[in-house]
Amino acid sequence: MTLVHSFAPLARHDAACLVLGSMPGKASLNAQQYYAHPRNYFWPFMELILGIQPGLAYAERCEQLLHKRVAVWDVLKACTRSSSLDADIIEASIIPNDISGFLQQHPHVRQLFFNGAKAESSFRRHVLPGLPDALRSRIHLVRLPSTSPANASVPMAVKLSAWQQLLEGADIR
Repeated sequence: MTLVHSFAPLARHDAACLVLGSMPGKASLNAQQYYAHPRNYFWPFMELILGIQPGLAYAERCEQLLHKRVAVWDVLKACTRSSSLDADIIEASIIPNDISGFLQQHPHVRQLFFNGAKAESSFRRHVLPGLPDALRSRIHLVRLPSTSPANASVPMAVKLSAWQQLLEGADIR
């Protein structure tokens, strides 16, 4: 079992939506980059949906994502697990990120998109009960299929279709 920690959020002050994962996998932690696994669909989906130029370096992809007013973070600040799989997270070890504080500092965020079921369930269990009513009433929660290669049972076309909802929260210019 290993104690793992998530990254700081990727966000500008004017973010309009927030994509929440559960906890970065081993490839992402090693690279210190969100969604670094080569078979994760997150960045290819952002290229297709938001018009982010393919093949850019990580910093440039992040910059283009932020320009579209899309923020990225994880529900979990820290947890213990034995692999990259969400199913291996020890529930009693979960420490959530301060998403309430993030939402207070980013008043334009109206939609939270969960990258998979574990992100959503962790948010509902560890974050939502502590959110002030003003924040709860401001945000719309949307679970999307995980972009992880571990979620291979859902065809890519089905995932991509669901992720098109991100267009509602992003600023496409």
